[in-house]
Amino acid sequence: MTRRLAALLIAAACLGEPAIAQTVQPAAPGPTLSAVRGRGAVACGISTGDPAWSQPDSRGEWQGMDADFCRAVAAAVLGDPARVAWNPLTGQNRFPTLASGQIDVLSRTTTWTFLRDVTNGLNFAAPNFFDGQGFLVRSNANITSIRQLDGASICFTSASTHELNLQDWSRNQNIRFTPVIFADKDEARRAYESGRCDSYTGDASQLAAVRAAFPNPDEHVLLPERISKEPYAAAVRHGDDQWFDIVRWVAFGLIEAEEQGVTRANVDQMLTSQSPATRRLLGVSGDLGPALGLDRRWMYNAIKAVGNYGEIYDRHLGANSPVHLPRGLNDLWSRGGMMFSPPMR
Repeated sequence: MTRRLAALLIAAACLGEPAIAQTVQPAAPGPTLSAVRGRGAVACGISTGDPAWSQPDSRGEWQGMDADFCRAVAAAVLGDPARVAWNPLTGQNRFPTLASGQIDVLSRTTTWTFLRDVTNGLNFAAPNFFDGQGFLVRSNANITSIRQLDGASICFTSASTHELNLQDWSRNQNIRFTPVIFADKDEARRAYESGRCDSYTGDASQLAAVRAAFPNPDEHVLLPERISKEPYAAAVRHGDDQWFDIVRWVAFGLIEAEEQGVTRANVDQMLTSQSPATRRLLGVSGDLGPALGLDRRWMYNAIKAVGNYGEIYDRHLGANSPVHLPRGLNDLWSRGGMMFSPPMR
């Protein structure tokens, strides 16, 4: 047996973690990464106030699923989750603001659709939530199905997927409704709460969070049906593949961390893990960070800042939140959900 063949056989038998760390030449910073570093902050587009997703708390600090993703990106890129420049945006101005370069990433309960992807000059990163459009009604209306909304007045926000979904649904089901349209989610919520419409429609997770924040949640019911599919994903501009990769793989990395059992509390202990996948994720081995133009500890920094995907979900939507929304489709693939990361190797 030749030495070359022996070496090949040994390599074929050792397809797991390489004995010697990879030596990837650190990628040069592209235009967005350079701008972020020069500014010292990630300019992140969020909503103007959306419970459980992005809303200022009593101290004026932004909280929610989308806000924590902004922090994760800042931690991965700059090593500090506080380095976020918050940009509250409406449904109408979110895409122009991103396309014009005023923000670096849009993390704002935004559904990934064909036209948004193709015609707005955007790239959508990994889906980080799977939702569907639902309807909130008052308990005393004794409505148990969306079929009973024939002739109802329905509040919703403009420049969202909700209007077209409503039109398609009402046409298909031969149901008439009176639209009551608002530019801002908070305006639509207040209008429904004050009785200006019979129902408030939006993505079910947002409606569940709105209901939980009402003074008397039991006075409102989230109907069981869904009339659409709404995959949420952060968005970036076309034309900077490196930045797109960074934002996408931060989203995947948070999911991978949950699968690997890496949490905000144990991330330091996990640096000594013998799991090849965990060591790569945390930058102990391999050069995943440098391949993106980042530090080797990019995902360590992100997890240390906000926790893994499951922790973020539980904090804002799940068991440790007022919403108590079951994971469902947003559970890990290994538990029957749709959340998974491609191999990080």
